[in-house]
Amino acid sequence: MIPTLRVLMHMGSLQRLAPFWLAALVLLVLNFSPWLLLAVAYGILLQFFVEYAMHRFLLHRKPPTEQGIFNQLYRSHIGHHEFPADPELFTGDDHWYPVRFGLISVTLHTLALWPLLGLQAGFVTAFIGLFLGSVSAFAFYEYCHTLAHLNVPKGWFGQKITREHLAHHYQDHHATYHVSAGMGWIDRLFGTAHDAEAAKSRFDRRTILSMGMDPEDLRLVTARKAYGLPPKPGMKRLQPGE
Repeated sequence: MIPTLRVLMHMGSLQRLAPFWLAALVLLVLNFSPWLLLAVAYGILLQFFVEYAMHRFLLHRKPPTEQGIFNQLYRSHIGHHEFPADPELFTGDDHWYPVRFGLISVTLHTLALWPLLGLQAGFVTAFIGLFLGSVSAFAFYEYCHTLAHLNVPKGWFGQKITREHLAHHYQDHHATYHVSAGMGWIDRLFGTAHDAEAAKSRFDRRTILSMGMDPEDLRLVTARKAYGLPPKPGMKRLQPGE
């Protein structure tokens, strides 16, 4: 657990979200109401659906043809599939993106709640629900994802998460888009749960790490060079002095 938390503490996105999470906690204490606990529960559930949708439809979208845009997707996710044990690729490089996403979400929810609760109450409810509930769920996702990829001793919880998530990496990248523990029902709901027979029929040893792309695709080769990564998927990045 300690190695996992050490990685989380250095994640830029979580560092930037922390002040908003603390502010939401303070607002909850100062304005406590059972209804606000429902807002927190809503934020948690919403984030689990966002986790699934972004992973499936944004990070696994058709690879762009323009190299600059491709490089962004590569840094956000394809590189993580090609080098799944590299902690530097566990998250994207735009660490302010979750903050911007959260602020936009709070604004939209405030506008929706304004006619029902008033502007101030609507804002407080939205802020608490999203920056306390959703950010907590996002931190849990990052914990599960990091634990799945780190080579550390794991109990039954860590082993379960690792088996489920690494099936997405090494068996079938068209399924198992959830990462957070206990959220497999979302994949079942949308028809993307892991299926051994489907995984076997789709499996290609040569392209599995590159999400179905030819590992020698010029876009991949160029992106690896741009981010100082090894020339072939799965290789270890050399550290200074090695």
